[in-house]
Amino acid sequence: MQEQLEAFLHLVGDVPVEIVYLLVGIGAAVENLFPPVPSDVVVVAGGILADRGVLDVRLVFLVAWISNLVLALCVYLAARHFGGGIFSTRWGRWLLRPAQLERMSLFYEDYGALTILVSRFFPVFRVLVPAFAGISRLAFWRTAIPLAIASAVWYAALVVGGVFASRNIPRIVSALTAVNTTAGLFALLVAVALTWLWWRSRHGDDAGAPRDR
Repeated sequence: MQEQLEAFLHLVGDVPVEIVYLLVGIGAAVENLFPPVPSDVVVVAGGILADRGVLDVRLVFLVAWISNLVLALCVYLAARHFGGGIFSTRWGRWLLRPAQLERMSLFYEDYGALTILVSRFFPVFRVLVPAFAGISRLAFWRTAIPLAIASAVWYAALVVGGVFASRNIPRIVSALTAVNTTAGLFALLVAVALTWLWWRSRHGDDAGAPRDR
């Protein structure tokens, strides 16, 4: 990760400031579509450049936050409008059967806002949860508000971390790596539990479903 951070800092050393803000915004936004993008590294680099007088720290935060939030909401809206059609296809029904979709909708109705708020701090889930909120047809503001709050907290922490650790890059990289590793391990455990629940719910559906004669 340190190599990625230093490579980005070197890349933007001689480009116009407007391009640097654009790169920060793209990095924060694209994570909603392609999780392997190192968006956290890009935002931390923005904080470092703000401390060095190249960027404005407030603009770095706003660009990262708004870019991420807007694309996350676009994912939610796309899933809300097109998700039902996808899961009515053969492959969609294999992934989530109607009874499973109904259970998921009930879960989001009860705990959707909290789930969205917490998931922003965990890799992969921060991408999937807004999409499933759309598929479950969770109300727009019940999705947008927790997304906005969680993204604001996360990107504020990254930008401030970049500002205060700009003279000691290994320290911020070490801290960010530790946080992401811990969150990733927790997310893996949750993924295993959800996979088990998914399989169990399918087995339950099969057991209770009438068989063709």
